[in-house]
Amino acid sequence: MKVLYAIQGTGNGHLSRARDIIPILQKKDIELDILVSGTEADINIPYPIAYQLKGLSFVFGKQGGVDFWKTYFKAKSMRLHKEINTLPVENYDLIINDFEPVSAWACKLKKLPCVSLSHQSAVLVSNAPKPKRKDALGKLILKKYAPTTKQYGFHFKSYQDDVFTPVIRQDIRNAVCEKGNHYTVYLPSYDDEKILKILSKIKEVSWEVFSKHNKKVVVHKNITIQPITNETFVKSMASSQGILCGAGFETPAEALFMRKKLLVIPMKGQYEQECNAAALKDLGVPVIKSLKKKYIKNMMEWVASDTLVYVDYPDITEEIIDRLLKENL
Repeated sequence: MKVLYAIQGTGNGHLSRARDIIPILQKKDIELDILVSGTEADINIPYPIAYQLKGLSFVFGKQGGVDFWKTYFKAKSMRLHKEINTLPVENYDLIINDFEPVSAWACKLKKLPCVSLSHQSAVLVSNAPKPKRKDALGKLILKKYAPTTKQYGFHFKSYQDDVFTPVIRQDIRNAVCEKGNHYTVYLPSYDDEKILKILSKIKEVSWEVFSKHNKKVVVHKNITIQPITNETFVKSMASSQGILCGAGFETPAEALFMRKKLLVIPMKGQYEQECNAAALKDLGVPVIKSLKKKYIKNMMEWVASDTLVYVDYPDITEEIIDRLLKENL
């Protein structure tokens, strides 16, 4: 049995989850190939990749959202078309797709099944929390970006039978957690200057900022800015007092698993992050709209607070993979 596991390479969350899923798939009685498409990740996966494609990446901006101009110019529709049309999905017995557009559209054009194993498919289920503000275009993009024929999803809670609690990678499960004096920050859609300007107003704590825009370590008073690597990021989170990050999925889920205080800022114009923010708010996690001066008071209240949100995220990844293979092979 030949299986293709196709992973979205924009951001770090999909690849972080894949680091735990791939070794489980490799143990099964299948021949596994891996596909990664996208250009905006900071981490790699330590496994051979059969298809490394450009795909269709959303490019992070520096003002709290996606840079749509850079996203448009990087798209190169002729190249994307070629990748979709030449990917030999017909050679596989099963395509497992983590919000990856090339394999999803290749399957759709050739009328082949494509099984989603992603957070995005869970966001769309009717039982999952949604933001009050309607966003028809954002919802449409989430549905059509990587269309699939069957869905299994991950979310902050198990909202229905085929929606599971998050895959917490072994790096996080095995990390020794303690309460240090710093806060870990990961806000990839803001530039370092903006982050410095706001965080420097909160002087009584130390901030360890992980940056997509800086390749060297910079220290400014109580703020350290450094490039992101898996090892340093995990170490920083495990020894932090709390974590300030975007309303993505993996980092907030890992923060909750580690029993860390969490404050999230959803990216502008990102429907998925607005949905995540609604789900986190439902759990009791504080959410602010943007990194602006008017929210400094909220941030200071969060720093002063001792309130934690408790979750139960058991290690059931292999059970999920076994179910998916049993139901689809």
